[in-house]
Amino acid sequence: MKNVTLFLLSVLTGLPFLHAQDPGFRAAEPSLSSRRQASTSASTGSVNAGAAVLTSMDVLDNNRPISAGDTISIRILEDRREALQQVVAVTGEVQAPYVGLVQAKGKTCRELAYTIKRELEKNFFKNATVVIAIDRINPDDLIREKEVDLDFYVVFGIVARQGKYDLPANEDISISQAILRAGGFAQFANKEKVKVIRKTPQGNKTILVNVDGIMRQGDLERDIFIRKDDVIIIEELNWNF
Repeated sequence: MKNVTLFLLSVLTGLPFLHAQDPGFRAAEPSLSSRRQASTSASTGSVNAGAAVLTSMDVLDNNRPISAGDTISIRILEDRREALQQVVAVTGEVQAPYVGLVQAKGKTCRELAYTIKRELEKNFFKNATVVIAIDRINPDDLIREKEVDLDFYVVFGIVARQGKYDLPANEDISISQAILRAGGFAQFANKEKVKVIRKTPQGNKTILVNVDGIMRQGDLERDIFIRKDDVIIIEELNWNF
């Protein structure tokens, strides 16, 4: 009878009573992916900005640089005002609250937030929490990003993470760095005979590299650079008893 009474009370009061009886209960929170989606979604109004839903600098995007023409929102939590939404000027500048014009182009949301935070803490706030989000990407940038055909290489075999990896256009990746990006060698990997299968006009070419010598003995002359479409194969060590 007691259980029936508790059930009826919980239904009538919207379940708060049952929640109070369970010390392990925790109200549902939005997932990280949903918070990121909210922070990058297109703005439909002047105050419905991505920064309005952010409460921590730790979750700010630190991957995509801000571009001229992007629409971003800036909010200072301690200021208790609504997020300021604006379009990044052609010069790359935005108007930061209290601080004035700040160069945003080329910085990620997190980098720009910490730049503004440092300026605010010089004269205006003892501690400043600045949240920034890109609400709308410059349409011209979206078109350019779709047109870019990213180069890649592939890692197979006895490593922590096999798979396809982007090959940056503005930096060189050596074979030892490629192995490290894949999580390093797994147990029983043949570190002394790593194969690199490379496409050439004459056909596929196999290059053997002693990566163990590179990593342990500093034989950097053999640390060849990875090229587009290279396939790195790490075979299992053969034990001869």
